[in-house]
Amino acid sequence: MKTRELILSGAALIALCVPSAFAQQPNTSTTTTDPQSIAQRKDNQQDRIAQGVDSGQLTAGETKNLETKEAGLNKEEHTMRSEDDGHLTAADRAKLNNQQNRLSNRIYDDKHNANVAHYGNNEVGQRRENQQDRIAQGIKSGQLTAGETARLEGQQQSINREDAAMRRANGGTLTNADKAALNHRQNNASANIYNKKHNAAHTRP
Repeated sequence: MKTRELILSGAALIALCVPSAFAQQPNTSTTTTDPQSIAQRKDNQQDRIAQGVDSGQLTAGETKNLETKEAGLNKEEHTMRSEDDGHLTAADRAKLNNQQNRLSNRIYDDKHNANVAHYGNNEVGQRRENQQDRIAQGIKSGQLTAGETARLEGQQQSINREDAAMRRANGGTLTNADKAALNHRQNNASANIYNKKHNAAHTRP
């Protein structure tokens, strides 16, 4: 009888101790944080650029330069994958992450410098703002690739330069002929934005 009681007491003691022992084990599934994947970093950078375009913190020229760099990184990643059956080596990932770090710093600097997009409270300014809003939405949704965005922003940069030159030639104002010429160019730009947002090239599913 005493032996049976001892066995039962021992079993009860083990049952009480086991849960506390398990509770003290570290939960590796929650304490371990995985670094962002290459794709996640690209999405994050594009979201930051889109926000900068939408807010006016990034000018067309700054956006064009940033997206040109992003497009270059995407091409480099594609080349790396094609050389290794669609995979990235540890060295490839380290190189791409270092380059994304530099691009991240450039995005921050461009968004916080003195250059901002001035649209103006007039028909020409409103069209410029509208185009930038459409481009920003296309970046965020993935409808526009980095290369497409760079080309669209290059077009906007060219229109902005023409606008500035026209104003310098006319004491800071635009003639009716100037406005008509700028609107014609923006019509072409608008069609380009639409076509690039609705083609087969996308960055996100």
